Amino acid sequence: MNYMYEQEIRYRLLKVLSQDPNLGQRDMAKRMGISLGKVNYCISELAAKGWIKITRFKSAKNKIPYTYMLTPKGLEEKGRLTIRFLKRKVSEYEEIKKQIRELHYEVQQEGFDNPGSELADAVKSII
Repeated sequence: MNYMYEQEIRYRLLKVLSQDPNLGQRDMAKRMGISLGKVNYCISELAAKGWIKITRFKSAKNKIPYTYMLTPKGLEEKGRLTIRFLKRKVSEYEEIKKQIRELHYEVQQEGFDNPGSELADAVKSII
């Protein structure tokens, strides 16, 4: 699996768990847009690394059977992943802005851009 994709899944899963530790794995999968099997695998991986603690309620009626709590180690890793994810997204954003400028220049050179058009206004708001 792609390393960047794995990092993003870990980041998103830690974020979801920090926001709602009682969320079931099916709901996590729906919220994240990944398979239930992937969530289950990642939960097991995070627990093995010591980033989350899994508590099961064996005898509680009408309660969610599992709670997933981030450990101090998990909170630190979530912080590191958040910073890496943010840096990557800023880099991607800068690359996209560069491509937009180049495409806009190309459109201007071809004479297809009308000043004051919706396209021109959109490009100005980006660059």
